[in-house]
Amino acid sequence: MASNTKTFQRVLDSTALAATKFVRRPPIDPKTPIQGKVRQPSSNAYKDHQDKEGRRLQKALNSITHGQNIFVYHNLRTKQVVYSLTRYLEKNNLIKQCVYHGKKTVPAEIRKDLWVPYFSVHFAEKQIGLNVYNHLRQFALLRQLSPPKEMITVTKEYLDHMRPADPRDQKEWNEHNMGRLGQIMKKKERARVLMNQKATSIADVAFVLQKHMRDITIGLPGFAKGGYKTLKARKRRRAALSAEEKLAEERAEQIASLEEQLDAVISADLSKPESKTVKILWQDMYDAQHAKNWPHFITHGQLRWTRNHIIGQEEGAAEIVADGSFEEAPRQ
Repeated sequence: MASNTKTFQRVLDSTALAATKFVRRPPIDPKTPIQGKVRQPSSNAYKDHQDKEGRRLQKALNSITHGQNIFVYHNLRTKQVVYSLTRYLEKNNLIKQCVYHGKKTVPAEIRKDLWVPYFSVHFAEKQIGLNVYNHLRQFALLRQLSPPKEMITVTKEYLDHMRPADPRDQKEWNEHNMGRLGQIMKKKERARVLMNQKATSIADVAFVLQKHMRDITIGLPGFAKGGYKTLKARKRRRAALSAEEKLAEERAEQIASLEEQLDAVISADLSKPESKTVKILWQDMYDAQHAKNWPHFITHGQLRWTRNHIIGQEEGAAEIVADGSFEEAPRQ
C-alpha cells in the first residue's frame, strides 16, 4: 500500500495540477444506490451525496499531502501575505492571519478579487514543510506585533515617497511633515507599513530554509540519533507512526478511483522535489530578488498565469476565497 500512496502523491501533485475541482465535485456513477435506490444526477439526493463524497476526498488528499506544500497569497491593495497548507485559501484561515492594527485593517468581508497567488514552496518531507510553515507564521506575527524601531521610523526616503506630486501642495505638506524626520510614524502610517509583507515574507522564506538546511539535506533526526531518548517517548512515537501509517492507507484507498479519473487529463510534469531539494514556484520571478541570497538546495520555477483563483462559495462546504491558481508553467 505504501507504493500506492506514492503513486497518489505523484498523480495529485499540487505543483502541476489543480485537482481540487475534481475532488470537490467528483463524478459519481449514475447506477450507484443513494439512500436505498438509484437517483437522477439532477436530484437533491444525488447532489448531496456528491458534496459529501467530495469533502471525504478532499480530507483524504489533505491528509496525504499535508505539510509537503506551502501556498502563499497576497493582497493586491494592502500587500498583506497569508500562508496556507492547501491549494485553496479558506476565509477562516485568512482572517486568523490578519493582525489588527486599527480601524479597517482586518476586513469584515473578504474581497476574493484582491487575494492572488504570490508563490509556493514544495518539500519532499512533510515534517520539514510543517516546521517551515510554523516558523513563517511566527515570524510574520512577531514582526507585526513587535516591529523593529527602524521599520516604523520616519525617514527621508519615506517622506519623499509620501510627498504629493502637485507642486502647489508640496509647500504646505513640507511645513507639516518635514519636522517629523526621525520620529515614530502615526498610527495609520504604521498600519500601512506593517501590513506590507511582500518583501519581508520572501526574506523570511530564505532565512527559514537556510535555518532548516541540515534537516533538508541530511534528514530529520531519528531514534538512533537521539531524537527520542526515553523509553516512553520512543513507544509513543512508534504508536503515533503506526497510527499515521494506518490512516494513510485508509486515505489512499478512498482516492483510488480519483487516480484513474485524473490520469486522462494530466499532461504536465508531475515530478516531486528530490529528498535534498526544495522547489519554489513564483508568479513573478522578479520577486525572488527580495532575498539577499538563497540556499544551494533550492530550485526555482514559474507558476502558470491563470484566472481560476476567483470562485464562488459552494453550498455545504467551507467558504473558499481562492483556488486553482498554483499550477507550474511548462518548461520551455
